Amino acid sequence: MSEVPQLPPSLLGITAFLLSKVGIAGRRRMGDRLRAHGIGLWDMAVLAALRDFGPASQRELGARLGIDPSDLVAVMDTLVPLGLVDRERDPVDRRRYRVALSPAGRATLEAALREAGEVRDDLLAALDEDERATLHALVRKAYAGLEPRARA
Repeated sequence: MSEVPQLPPSLLGITAFLLSKVGIAGRRRMGDRLRAHGIGLWDMAVLAALRDFGPASQRELGARLGIDPSDLVAVMDTLVPLGLVDRERDPVDRRRYRVALSPAGRATLEAALREAGEVRDDLLAALDEDERATLHALVRKAYAGLEPRARA
C-alpha cells in the first residue's frame, strides 16, 4: 500500500490556502447534492433570499445577492419552469418582474438546507460541535469584514 503524499508545510501554514481548499470541497459537495433537486448554488441563494426577505424584483435580488442581471435571468430560467418561484410583471412598474417563492420552492429550499447541514457535518467531521460553531462564527466575522451585505 502506498503512502499518501503530504502537502508542503508552508502551504498548510497559509490560512487562505486552507479556506480555499475547504471551500472548494464544500462547493463541490453542495453542488452535487443540489443537482439532485434540479438546482445549483445560485438557485438556492435566490430561494433563500425570497424566503428570508419576501417577494422582490429581479433587480433587487441581483443587488442583494451580488448576481449580475444576465446571470439572474439564467437562474430564473431554471427556477420558473420548475415551479419553484412565481414571476409576474410588477403592477407598479410593468417593465420589471416581481419574484416570489412558491410552495414548491419553499419545500425545495428546506430540503436543500437539510443537505447543507449534512455537507457541513461531512466537511467538518474532524471538529466537535463547539469547534464547528466557533469556526462558523469566525469565518462569518471575517466575511462580514470583507462584504457589507454580510454584516448583521
